[in-house]
Amino acid sequence: MGNNDVIVSLDIGTSKVRVIIGEMNKGSLNIIGVGTADSVGIKKGAIVDIDQTVQSIRQAVDHAERMVGITIEDVYVGISGNHIELEVGHGIVAVSSEDREIGDVDIDRVIQASKVIPLTPDREIIDVVPKQFMVDGLNNINDPSGMIGIRLEVETTIITGAKTIIHNLVRTIEKAGLKIAGFILMPLATSQVALSKDEMNLGVALIDMGEGVTTISVYEQGGLAKMSVLPIGGEYITNDISIGLRTQLDIAERVKIKYGIASIEEASEDVRFKVARIGSNVEKEFSQKDIAYIIEPRVREMFELVQQEIYRMGYTNELAGGYVLTGGVVAMNGILSIAQEEFRSSVRISMPDYIGVRDPSYTSGVGLILYASKRFKKTSSQVKQAVSTAPSKQSTRKSKGVSPFERVKNWFSEFI
Repeated sequence: MGNNDVIVSLDIGTSKVRVIIGEMNKGSLNIIGVGTADSVGIKKGAIVDIDQTVQSIRQAVDHAERMVGITIEDVYVGISGNHIELEVGHGIVAVSSEDREIGDVDIDRVIQASKVIPLTPDREIIDVVPKQFMVDGLNNINDPSGMIGIRLEVETTIITGAKTIIHNLVRTIEKAGLKIAGFILMPLATSQVALSKDEMNLGVALIDMGEGVTTISVYEQGGLAKMSVLPIGGEYITNDISIGLRTQLDIAERVKIKYGIASIEEASEDVRFKVARIGSNVEKEFSQKDIAYIIEPRVREMFELVQQEIYRMGYTNELAGGYVLTGGVVAMNGILSIAQEEFRSSVRISMPDYIGVRDPSYTSGVGLILYASKRFKKTSSQVKQAVSTAPSKQSTRKSKGVSPFERVKNWFSEFI
């Protein structure tokens, strides 16, 4: 990528749709625009109502556009969920040039060769991530470009997903008037912000706790080894508060955000608030300690389920790199101390260190930009200067004429 490339990420979550505009300048990222909107039509991270989701995407896009004064055309989209599977791929080719210097063509050929794996008709390859290259038997090569050799091999992680879910996501984004520059597996994007190279080499569990789901990804030897998605998240805490305080869900959500704390020990009896109760015109007063007694048991249960899932994935011994937490749920006070007690290992919270997005809920969106800037070398211009007299985007955006199914085929051949 050249200097001053503008990259836009789209993170469709259970509670919020986030659009982040980033500018890459000589390898450094500047966040120049952020747009958010409440998610409608999303349940447990999956689209259940396309039209409502389209409206949420348009609102987030328009918010970001107005902040920067540009028109967003292409977006990099994060994808995750239980339908994602990781496969192991292996490719081998002969170096094509006469002087035996390995070039981009050879690297593309060997990666394409690794994609030859058996797939059921209902699955599609989303991405192919090289783990290591080998030149004439010499392994652990990150980038063989420019090296001399006769035989080039690669070991890859092949990411596949359900065709139906992918096509519905394509249709939703196109109806919002956007082009998809590429799909990126969310844990790979999140790791760009949340994890260090040393952690990924030693072995680390990245726990992304969202409103509807919690994504667990384990990294070993510098790459993604396994991932899993649990249908638990911040909405469980909101439901518990709603039941415990006998109040509406939207009020319970506001209480959680403003007064919520995960540790009873750290909660204050002096912090007090009033809540309108269901079936009564009288507000009742509660303390922060009262809701801590509701939140802490649920948070402990969520961490126990995460640990059980990591054990089920085959990691019964302690991971040397410990646990890294991110996502909107971990912004709650007291989460870290509870996680340290439950995991009995090194635990830290990660968030982006950029102005305007210093919150764990933005980790994935910023990670999408960083991953795209490193991975996709060819990109079309994503934005153009908006004309001040142009009509509203919501009324003028139209889906492009190419069918979503043709575009999916084209993306996978172009970007992988």
